[in-house]
Amino acid sequence: MSPSAIPIRSLELNRALLARQMLLSRSDKPVIDTLEWFLGLQAQAPNAPYYALWTRLQGFEQSQLSKLILDRRAVRIALMRSTLHLVSAKDCLLLRPWVQPVQERALIGNFGKRLASVDRNALSIEGRTLVEEQPLTFSEIGKQLALKWTESDPEALAAAIRTFVPLIQVPPRGIWGESGQASHTSVEAWLGQFPEDQLDIDTLVFRYLAAYGPASVKDMQAWSGVTRLKDSFDKVRNRLVVFKDENGYELFDLPEAPRPEPGITPPARFLGEFDQLLLGISDRSRIMDISYGKRIFTANGILRSTILLNGYIEGLWSIERNGKRASLVIDPFRPLTEDERKELRVEGEQLLIFAAPGLVHDICFKT
Repeated sequence: MSPSAIPIRSLELNRALLARQMLLSRSDKPVIDTLEWFLGLQAQAPNAPYYALWTRLQGFEQSQLSKLILDRRAVRIALMRSTLHLVSAKDCLLLRPWVQPVQERALIGNFGKRLASVDRNALSIEGRTLVEEQPLTFSEIGKQLALKWTESDPEALAAAIRTFVPLIQVPPRGIWGESGQASHTSVEAWLGQFPEDQLDIDTLVFRYLAAYGPASVKDMQAWSGVTRLKDSFDKVRNRLVVFKDENGYELFDLPEAPRPEPGITPPARFLGEFDQLLLGISDRSRIMDISYGKRIFTANGILRSTILLNGYIEGLWSIERNGKRASLVIDPFRPLTEDERKELRVEGEQLLIFAAPGLVHDICFKT
């Protein structure tokens, strides 16, 4: 531990993280700048980025993000932790080579034995040709490759192409209100550019800390899936502020980054599925009671939509549609005060206007 590390309390960490996450007040940043601020938004659920932006930006409308996707300024692609993210085209080209080891590690863990006899280069060339002729689903990729690699599992073959050919999910997938299977083409075919060969890791550390700090090496590794980042932090240590949390762990931050007074009262917020607040750090005790984990993270890998009260996750929410009615169902983890219910109702009505316009709205609490 650095002898100059500054003690920092849990509540101070909470307020700092909320400030970086645009959850103390909504921001007026443009949508594309917000995507780049967060280094992308988790997009395993097609509408998740829309909810993430709505709860953080003033006056956000679905069409603002949909247009970026249709104009190829934002894309859906597997990146951090080998999971689907929505990022700017610029960050797609920057980040995809950096997370290549993460992609390969996931492939080996899931399909290594089933691909042992396959020529990776020949497979990649064939797969790239297929998806650049026309966008294909993973099922279609696997079936077409299996015509040539007859002894191999189609699912494994498709996973290999996802790993060795950077694949973008093309619209209408990810467009609000649209439906369709997830079809893929290469980054190069969709953007007309090649991923960048060189990455300035110093700048990437600074960008991560700006959106998720104060944070530890472990936090950034958990967010990205990339290991052995300690050397990268040590390289820029003299340009950072070093803190020590209440458990004695070392945290880093940018000197001029906002760290609000802990006495500030955060507003109630509704976070969508797979929200970055939960996925951007390793130590979630800054924003939730760890005992709630099994209620938020399901056994099959779903991260549920949650509510924030006074800066901490205190329950779940969902919207149930029945004919011309849309009901916001709030499931708190503890008894709520009347003031908390009132605040959630006010914010919840705005959520329903955003997510279910034109329907009759109501809000109910499970307990």
